[in-house]
Amino acid sequence: MKLHRALSLLLLTFGPVQAAPSLLNVSYDVTREFYKDFNETFASVWKTNTGETPKIEQSHGGSSKQAGAVLNGLEADVVTMNQSTDIEVLADAGLVAKDWQKQFPNNSAPYTSTIVFLVRKGNPKAIKDWPDLVRPGIQVIIPNPKTSGNGRYSYLAAWAQAKHAPGGSDATARDFVTKLFKNVPVLDAGGRGATSTFAQRQIGDILLTFENEAHLAINELGADKTEIVYPTSSILAETPVAVVEKYAAKHGTQALAKAYLDALYTPAAQELAAKHKLRPCSPEVLAKHAEEFPALKLFSVDDEFGGWAAAQKTHFADRAIFDQIYGL
Repeated sequence: MKLHRALSLLLLTFGPVQAAPSLLNVSYDVTREFYKDFNETFASVWKTNTGETPKIEQSHGGSSKQAGAVLNGLEADVVTMNQSTDIEVLADAGLVAKDWQKQFPNNSAPYTSTIVFLVRKGNPKAIKDWPDLVRPGIQVIIPNPKTSGNGRYSYLAAWAQAKHAPGGSDATARDFVTKLFKNVPVLDAGGRGATSTFAQRQIGDILLTFENEAHLAINELGADKTEIVYPTSSILAETPVAVVEKYAAKHGTQALAKAYLDALYTPAAQELAAKHKLRPCSPEVLAKHAEEFPALKLFSVDDEFGGWAAAQKTHFADRAIFDQIYGL
């Protein structure tokens, strides 16, 4: 009810629209449950305030794969990705406004996440922190950094912690990440596929994944199957959103699309994000849930790697470091 009231107040500022056709949210793998809940409430409130009944549709997959689909003609009205480069590439193509990061609060990131460890119940391999991941005989499940933001964040978290270890450097970080990926038996295209490999196919001793996905896996499998281990450090995963201006204009959904993304910042929607184990951008809401989101040192992609464009060029472009260490 709180979310319904908050959205009602927000939507009243837009007034009725001529028509409210389907709105397509193209997102990354591990947000589908959050948006399923959010979409139902948003559509109900929009109908109450405008008389229109929008059909909110979702599309999920590896973040970069999803961005590529939009580039290739998937007519998203909004995109809700897990890294800025997947929206920048759309802005470069003229699909998204150049100043998209200024159109919504917090650099257009309504919530954040981080990479955690999901292990078998009882942690039989005694995995406590990053150095344990390169031990002989440990199988690590990570989605493909070439197609998955989840995979890229996992890679960069591993690199940053190794670089900041005593005596660390870019050379020791590269060595650590090389050893880590030698322990990776399979690369799934996205985070949800990697979770299925670990949880359903029972492959691997540890899964590197977003915090909310780890909690979801525990909820779905039962707390007697897996548990979360928080490393001493990880990466700050900023999750930006944007209106796809070209397609929203084509569909006549500009007001609907903007209201949809604005609604993600309401206190009630921030509470819903916390419920789904996404870290709210609201300091007040995050503080209320501090016990649910353990504090750990979070490295920033901007501070550690010079931003996503530089990280992409150095680590994930064709023939860059990841291709070199993985033999692609």
